[in-house]
Order: sequence, then structure tokens, then C-alpha cells
Amino acid sequence: AAALERRPFCMGGGFGAAARDTFKYSGKVRPGKQSPKRSVPKSISKPDYWKDGQPKARGPMLPWQIQKKSEADIEGMRAAGRIAREVLDLAGAAVAPGVTTEAIDALVHEAAVSRGAYPSPLNYHGFPKSCCTSVNEVICHGIPDSTKLRDGDIVNIDITCYYGGYHGDCSETFLVGEVDEAGRQLVKVTHDAWQAAIAYCAPGKEYKGIGAIIEDYIAPHGYSTVREFCGHGVGSVFHETPNVIHARNNEPGTMQVGHTFTIEPMICEGVEKHILWRDGWTATTKDGKRSAQFEHTLLVTPDGIEALTARTENSTPFWWEK
Repeated sequence: AAALERRPFCMGGGFGAAARDTFKYSGKVRPGKQSPKRSVPKSISKPDYWKDGQPKARGPMLPWQIQKKSEADIEGMRAAGRIAREVLDLAGAAVAPGVTTEAIDALVHEAAVSRGAYPSPLNYHGFPKSCCTSVNEVICHGIPDSTKLRDGDIVNIDITCYYGGYHGDCSETFLVGEVDEAGRQLVKVTHDAWQAAIAYCAPGKEYKGIGAIIEDYIAPHGYSTVREFCGHGVGSVFHETPNVIHARNNEPGTMQVGHTFTIEPMICEGVEKHILWRDGWTATTKDGKRSAQFEHTLLVTPDGIEALTARTENSTPFWWEK
């Protein structure tokens, strides 16, 4: 799940839709009706914000201070990452025209809970659902509701699972039915830019290099990369240092063995600037054009990088792999 650059992670609650909605939306997506917040069994270990929505645990305060995870931490994060991957694969398999984002959220919630995990987005700073579903021009933090996916849509599903005291965070953008060539290209280029950024990572590399690689990769296609939402450190705390900005930047920090963080570029067909809906969460492109995103939780190893949320032999192949 993306964090806001130099600001808390979208600290806003839901206001609900007014009787007459006068908000100036940038595209065609509109908020639907939300179901009540789901409950989690008492037997499942929960993050410290589950009840009041306020995270108490904090990572290092200064941006260049990045926690090195212990072997025990890494094993715990591998377990959380595997669960997040399984849940994301199930959610992606449910994507089809006519399916509501609410139905996807229900599936995600049940899949996480049945594996003994807490769906990390639930009540994080008051977020009302168990995953984020971001359709077409929604850049990130879309709230699942009664909205039906339509043939030709693209939808990012962002999953984070808290298990054994650690968060595993991943997302993918899925095609709904038959998507036009421009939409397919946006998704594929976003994936490939993300993979190029991951391939760059190794001990001694500067975190700021990630953004330059992404920006250079997408430039020939005329796309833009979102600055305001960024990747982040992750572990027992949902969002911590480093800030991983997906455009050229001067953020401090050098990768070291044991660092864990996300890379999750949000790539737009048009401008990268966003507007925020009245719900305090949903961020859409300012021009109403589409945005795509992919995300892994990553571990810096002596040999390079390990994706803790890597796809498995059970993951559905991407459409370009079929």
C-alpha cells in the first residue's frame, strides 16, 4: 500500500456520499455504496491500530535511519509475504465484468482470516475495508464498494496481510475482460518499469536510484510517474523508512543487507497529479486518465534482492505470458 511522500499515510476517514454529490470528479469512476466494516476473530493476532485506527509503533524517525531485520524478522516476513501472495492471487482470479469491488474485498477478508492473518488496511487510520481496489483513473487507496467492474476496465488490487507480527504488502493491476491496446500497454510498461527497478536493487545501491530508473523507463511512452505516493519500509510496522520515491529525487539512504521495503510505482497515461475524493482516501488522476501499479515487499540479500511476495507456480500467468 502506497505511503504519502513526507506525510502520514492518507490520514482521513470516510465522510459518506452527500444526497446530491457536487464533487468534481476527474473521470467516470464514482463512489458506490459501502457495506459495514468487517470483523476479525478474537483468535487472530492484530496490529496495534486495529481497534482505534491509530498506529502506535514507529520505525526510525530520520529518513536515512533504516532498520536491518534479524533472521527471525526475515522468516516472519517471508511467512506474511507468502500469505499476502496467496490472497492477491485469489483476488485476481475473481476479477471479471460484473463483479463488485465489495465482493473482492469480502473474498480478501475471508482468505486472510482463514490463513490466520489480519487484513492490514482494515481500520488503518480508519480505512474501512480489507484491501484497496483502484479502478481506471484511481491511482491508489480505492475503497471497495458496490461498484461493478466493467468490460475494458483495469483494476489494481492492493493486499497487505499481518501475520505473526509482520506485514506482507503486494499489488497487481488486472485486466477486466477485453481491454483496449492503450490500456494493455500501460499495464505492461508499468510492470516492466517496476521489474527494472527491482533488478537495480542490491547492497550499496542508493534508494534514490529506483526513481530514476522508473522515470527513464516510462519516458519513451509519454507516461508520468506519481511522486506524492511512495514505496516504504515495512516489517512489524506497516509504513516505515525508507521513503521509496518512484521519480527522480534526492532522498537519503543506501541499501544494506536486511533492509525490507516496497517498490510500487503508480504510472499514469497523462499527468501524475492527483485529486483526493471526499472520502479522504481515493486518489485519482487529475485529468481522469488511467493509472496502473504493481508492488512487492522486497528484502536486500548479500546477492541482491528477494521478493518476499513473489509469484508462485500457482499464480495465474500474466496475459502476456500466456
